[in-house]
Amino acid sequence: MKQYIVKPESKVKLAKWDPNDTGKFKGGKKQGLVQLEKLNDKLESLQELLFAEHKHKVLIVLQAMDTGGKDGVIRRVFDGVNPSGVRVVSFKVPTPEELAHDFLWRIRKGVPDIGEMVIFNRSQYEDVLVVRVHNLVPPEVWGARFEQINEFERELAENGTTILKFYLQIDMDEQKERLQARLDDPTKHWKFRLGDLDERKLWPDYMKAYEDVLSKTSTEYAPWYIVPANRKWFRDLVISSVLVDTLEGLKMKYPESDENLDEVVIE
Repeated sequence: MKQYIVKPESKVKLAKWDPNDTGKFKGGKKQGLVQLEKLNDKLESLQELLFAEHKHKVLIVLQAMDTGGKDGVIRRVFDGVNPSGVRVVSFKVPTPEELAHDFLWRIRKGVPDIGEMVIFNRSQYEDVLVVRVHNLVPPEVWGARFEQINEFERELAENGTTILKFYLQIDMDEQKERLQARLDDPTKHWKFRLGDLDERKLWPDYMKAYEDVLSKTSTEYAPWYIVPANRKWFRDLVISSVLVDTLEGLKMKYPESDENLDEVVIE
């Protein structure tokens, strides 16, 4: 899955990244789902090990356009993990209290504790995406935030946090189909907002903003992955593979008991 990583200091042009890509995976959806189930089992075991060893922290950042699949990733990729060691933090429109502080204030409150895996559904990057596209702050303000975010993530990494960032890439045709599916299904009307159509009109502006995010904030200590997300099964397969490989790379071990259990007999 290294082909989807954004190399530090590279210049990203999203038009060159195919949202329908399935890489070198030749098995199609059926085989992909089989592989995904195996990865889910591995991730479940690795997350339990992360919690038990209590040495590492893992932060997963999910960013996407509307209907990009952030909620779907959380449901499918993390199916089976222990809720006591995994936390989802969603960042919506800032509250008045949050706006009274610097833009990273609310983000800092959500970062993982030792032994914990935290999933950011949207993140600090909203403050160089939405605020930029909607001109909520001057360019000199949001422009300075790229380096501020890099320093924030460097601080997390230096204090034991493993950071993985995933941009879920869909195209406008796929978004149209997903929005239409929400409109056609009464049980999904709650997910449909008329404001989504206004945001859709700003697609070129968002693509330019995302290109800057991916180019300026993919680092060795907090890399971005551009995940082809038109095919949901492959999207989940990419993310699961990266997570499993990364967690296995931590070389975690179960802690030994402080007591001698060799002579224990349970009657």
